[in-house]
Amino acid sequence: MIYCGIDWAEKTHDVALVDDTGQLVAKRHITDDASGYKILLDLLAEHGDSEENPIPVAIETPRGLLVAVLRIGTRKIFAINPMAAARYRDRHAVSRKKSDPGDALVLANILRTDMHAHRPLPDDSDLARAIAVLARAQQDATWNRQQIANQLRSLLREFYPAALDAVATWANGLCRPEARELLKSAPTPAKAARLTRDQIQAALRRAGRKRGIEAEADRLRDIFRGDYAHQPPLVEDALGKQMLALVVQLEAACTAADDLAKAVEETFPQHPDTEVLLSFPGLGVQLGARVLAEIGDDHTRFADARSLKAYAGSSPITRASGKKSSITRRWIKNDRLNHAGYLWAFSAITASPGAKAHYRRRRDDHGDWHAAAQRNLFNRMLGQLYYCLQEHELFDEQTAFPTGLAAAA
Repeated sequence: MIYCGIDWAEKTHDVALVDDTGQLVAKRHITDDASGYKILLDLLAEHGDSEENPIPVAIETPRGLLVAVLRIGTRKIFAINPMAAARYRDRHAVSRKKSDPGDALVLANILRTDMHAHRPLPDDSDLARAIAVLARAQQDATWNRQQIANQLRSLLREFYPAALDAVATWANGLCRPEARELLKSAPTPAKAARLTRDQIQAALRRAGRKRGIEAEADRLRDIFRGDYAHQPPLVEDALGKQMLALVVQLEAACTAADDLAKAVEETFPQHPDTEVLLSFPGLGVQLGARVLAEIGDDHTRFADARSLKAYAGSSPITRASGKKSSITRRWIKNDRLNHAGYLWAFSAITASPGAKAHYRRRRDDHGDWHAAAQRNLFNRMLGQLYYCLQEHELFDEQTAFPTGLAAAA
């Protein structure tokens, strides 16, 4: 049997093929373009690669055009963690030498000796992979929006506290279009104090507000004309220009997050697993898409529910040595799925009586802190989700959290 290892780079890649004995049978340096991919496929075919007996490939990335080309057909692609590859490299060279052709050889030998210990890339459908792209991009845009909003808030605290007081009662605060429109109309406290009631109402209407404009304008006008400390005029004007630059970035981030959210809403309902995911309490379209993006729709990817829980970081991990033993939460996990699980459990507490009772039982009877109780709830619901996806059954509150057994206990 032949094994292939590829050390990828931005413009070129090194390829190594080894046999069962670890003997190097071929190596090649290819470019990152269509001609380079053709050379690679021809090299694999020359050494016996076929649809019935494909050559497994090890590479240090799960994405990119090269991986997309290799995934065509039944070939198994193994995305090896670079840290794990570095540990394997130390097995063969105590001098710690490193080269790109040598790394390709190491990757090929990883499959030759330990292919059973590594998981190939899941065989997800194109629709699931498209949802994953949109859901992750929307999640990144949301995080980027919050990061810019935090920068803007920090800047406003230095010279413009009236703006923070004005948006304090609004949901989403500085991310609301009314807040951005007001800051563009009055970038400094001095200009805000000179705003008339009609100008404030016009700004609120430009932001799309329809109700309570008069009362809100009066409230904002009183705040802007309140007694606050001021920076020197020149410094205040400079800070105002910096603030406007951040507002432009925030507006772009808000637009990107909203557009990607609409794209997720259009694509996610097309997937056959959507009905099962949305039947769970606490899972909406955006959060359900994030969960699907990370677990995929290859139902053979995880051997059992325990594997999925470990992948999500919801199950505890035991560390034991001699007489010492400790049970702690997992640090190595899928961070995106773990973050989605935290939001899922938080929403399920109010959406499901059984989930709320389970959370309270972990807090009161077991003494868990809030985060630990939520993680335990996420762990339980993730196991239920695994079963429902395997059997394509909808969530049932009575089956998931039987009230009779809870009362008897």
